[in-house]
Amino acid sequence: MYVPDPSYLNPGDTSWQLTAATFVGLQSVPGLAILYGGIVKKKWALNSAMMALYAFSVVLIVWVLWGFNMGFGAPAKLGPGILSGLVGIPGPALNAASETGRAVIPLLSSGMPGIRFPGSALTYFQFVFAGISPVILAGAVMGRMNFKAWMLFVPLWSTFVYSVNAFMLWGGGWLAEMGAVDYSGGYVIHVAAGVSGFVAAAVVGPRIAQDRQNFNPNNLIMALAGAGILWLGWNGFNGGDPYFANADAAAAVLNTNIATAGALLTWLFLDVFSQGKASLVGSINGMIAGLVAITPAAGYVNGTGAIIIGLAAGAIPWFTMNKLGATALFKKVDDTLGVFHTHAVAGALGGLLTGVLADPNMVEYLGTKGTSPVAVAGLLYGDPAQLWKQFVALVVVAVWDGVVTFLLLKLVSVFVPLRLPEASLVVGDQAVHGEVPIPSEPAGTPAHSGVLGMVEEQ
Repeated sequence: MYVPDPSYLNPGDTSWQLTAATFVGLQSVPGLAILYGGIVKKKWALNSAMMALYAFSVVLIVWVLWGFNMGFGAPAKLGPGILSGLVGIPGPALNAASETGRAVIPLLSSGMPGIRFPGSALTYFQFVFAGISPVILAGAVMGRMNFKAWMLFVPLWSTFVYSVNAFMLWGGGWLAEMGAVDYSGGYVIHVAAGVSGFVAAAVVGPRIAQDRQNFNPNNLIMALAGAGILWLGWNGFNGGDPYFANADAAAAVLNTNIATAGALLTWLFLDVFSQGKASLVGSINGMIAGLVAITPAAGYVNGTGAIIIGLAAGAIPWFTMNKLGATALFKKVDDTLGVFHTHAVAGALGGLLTGVLADPNMVEYLGTKGTSPVAVAGLLYGDPAQLWKQFVALVVVAVWDGVVTFLLLKLVSVFVPLRLPEASLVVGDQAVHGEVPIPSEPAGTPAHSGVLGMVEEQ
């Protein structure tokens, strides 16, 4: 029997939202999984990919059982003032009404045109953002964190860090009420992952000396493939956040690519003229910094603003990684892949520059008051207060995430050690997982075909 679509549902918006979500999901699996697997030392290739695969999977279960409503549900009345805008009431997002009914975001429900796709599309779209966040964080603790500790830490972090960030800035929380904006996760995702990763790296401790001295990538072409998926997947990251297949979505996609190219080229030029060589690893770092920096601004700035953000994202994180990274603090805290620089610094930079460069003519709708559109104007467009709001939001997110991450790690350490044993740190994947990415088959081993044969050999 044919069941007609509800009157509000727009096939174009629904299709784009599901497509954008799939693009973002591909950034984690296989994007970051193979980027990590190629860019780390050979003995840690499988472990790094497994950290990404596990995090993405477990966050989905957390998200549909309670995380989504913590980030986008009715506010939990924890107390007066700020406490009432901290987090939503936990609960599942799995009933027929929430999945098939019209998607509603509390902050925007009275201030933007009604969203024209079902709640299930919104739930999945927001999951892929939640899912990629601990995958990014993993880059800071690779090469020594106990996988059992990682298994406990990720669902806790997603619950008490990510979901709170999402509510404060996207779900109607007090930072959103204050007027701070984060278009697609510069603060909620990237500052969170970078700050939490830095704290985790400090608490877990450094890699063993031989890994810190020699951590050469094992397959840069594979890393480049992962980086390419990450770059193009970002079209869904920023293009999906207007919640409509409209002009702002197209502008956000164009701005994302402009800023990314600018940041990559800036980082590359700095590498060439300071170190004499064009580095693929450096280019990937520049690409990531550009993607991250434009994320909080993508639909709020025009093309000129995107170029400025790209240039800044290529230069400032390059400086912090290559110059500040040589200082005592950054030498002591072993951030394996430099997540603090490419995510926390770049995300903070993009969020603050949004307060400077946001063009009120860019957003077709942020809200409506009568017939007057409400949009975001930065310092250069007549609203210096926006920069202050962006700064306050940055401080709140960074402090909350750093403190809560520290406490969660200490809690996990009560049950399992945070670090792998020394013997496992020397061996790597084989000791941790009993597998290696590409087994070397001993001479005379009978040939097997297909997946079942591989399982039999192991």
